[in-house]
Amino acid sequence: MFPENKISDGAVRHVISLSGGKDSLALWLLSREWDIDSVVIFADTGHEHPLTYEYISLLEQKLGPVIRVRADFSQRIINKRNYIQNIWPIKLVEKYGYTPQGAEQRVAETLEQMYPRGIPFLDLCIWKGRFPSTRARFCTFELKHRPIDEQIIQPLLGQYDDVVSWQGVRAQESASRARLPELELDADNQPGLHVYRPLLQWTHDDVFALAKRHGIPPNPLYQQGCSRVGCMPCIHARKKELGVIFRRFPEQIQRVAEWERIVAACSTRGNSTFFPSTRDPLKAEQDINKISLDSHGIETYRRWVFSLHGGKLFDEIAAINDSQPCYGIYTGICE
Repeated sequence: MFPENKISDGAVRHVISLSGGKDSLALWLLSREWDIDSVVIFADTGHEHPLTYEYISLLEQKLGPVIRVRADFSQRIINKRNYIQNIWPIKLVEKYGYTPQGAEQRVAETLEQMYPRGIPFLDLCIWKGRFPSTRARFCTFELKHRPIDEQIIQPLLGQYDDVVSWQGVRAQESASRARLPELELDADNQPGLHVYRPLLQWTHDDVFALAKRHGIPPNPLYQQGCSRVGCMPCIHARKKELGVIFRRFPEQIQRVAEWERIVAACSTRGNSTFFPSTRDPLKAEQDINKISLDSHGIETYRRWVFSLHGGKLFDEIAAINDSQPCYGIYTGICE
């Protein structure tokens, strides 16, 4: 049960961030079992699979309302346009070796694509002129943490004495998560904001068992072979999971390829790829002059994700095999 005695006796509001994945669903179900009334939020990045959006709607029908929040980068893109118009003509010549005519053409090409699409993930990358990466993982903060904090957490802190944000992290996932406390008071140095992690000692099986007990099916993506749900694909997606996406959801690869073209046009160098150019060990490249969408765009990773022996042998059977209607990596997910 939630340790109410560890926070103040004032008015408390509980908040659960729903991703459409197994752990956040477990949080919601657990709060219902404990008769805790929670505000449930879904931060829509615009980069989820359609099945996840359908699943969120299903959960809303079965369990209750979900508040949807979205980041908006419209003003920042407008500001970036002004910067490009005023600064790039000089910057491209002095720093990147463009001719004045070449810089003028480059600015025109960028401004043609530099406008908001109303898709948070894509608009974020348009504004940044690049995709997020392991070293520059700005996506989670800008697309989830910031909009939830600004649109939900801060207003609630103005109305209640305490706000408890539930997190579905588990010790099983990593050593760093295993060291996290179950209850973190005054998180992020904000008085009254507390982080609660009730699933720390839970396993994958525990999480799925709770949903099954409540008669809630898992997100269909788990039954398609995905180990995680959320961004499709995530910048940290593993090779095997990318193989699932290439094989079962080629339209998602095509969508990202189109986003690469747009973001590349908004980049200072006129080039930006979804995955780092070092992802495929057989064609790893760090010379930016040798990297392009043709050589390192997301569609060029098809051979690698279906390869064996370090990428040296193409597995044709894996590339075309889709005979199993359910291919879950978690125990009992296909039962």
